[in-house]
Amino acid sequence: MPHYEVSFIVDPVLSGDEVKSTVQTYKEMIGNESGSIVHVDEMGLKALAYPINNRSTGVYFCIEYVMDNPPFNGKMELALKRDERIMRYLTVKLDKYGVKYNEDKRNGKIGKRVKKDKSADGSTPEVYVRPTPAPAPIPVPVPVPAPIIKEEIIVEEE
Repeated sequence: MPHYEVSFIVDPVLSGDEVKSTVQTYKEMIGNESGSIVHVDEMGLKALAYPINNRSTGVYFCIEYVMDNPPFNGKMELALKRDERIMRYLTVKLDKYGVKYNEDKRNGKIGKRVKKDKSADGSTPEVYVRPTPAPAPIPVPVPVPAPIIKEEIIVEEE
């Protein structure tokens, strides 16, 4: 079954209960059409890159779901477009790489660095250390002889 992801921005002026009811509306809409919700990600209040409806912030949500009914996406987008509480929305069909990426992200495999102390055979791995270049020699000042100025003495005879 195809996986979809809908991301939308809810107006920040709404109360917390109204924001939750907005998200619940779309979760129920997916459930009523025999879809199953994989994950709901509340990203919270974030600043917008540019003002939308004279707002500089918005509450971000992302719902990942599985739906076998492709015409449903048209209904969902129409509902999102008509809802005044939604500032912007984007629906994306995920390919197998997107599904795997989201799954790994939820499981904590992405975004965290893991130190590997030992190689596969149990021995300590060889570590390549880049050789540091030798320091450049310090230039020695070369003494410059003082210029010789020839003076001519002119004696005037009277």
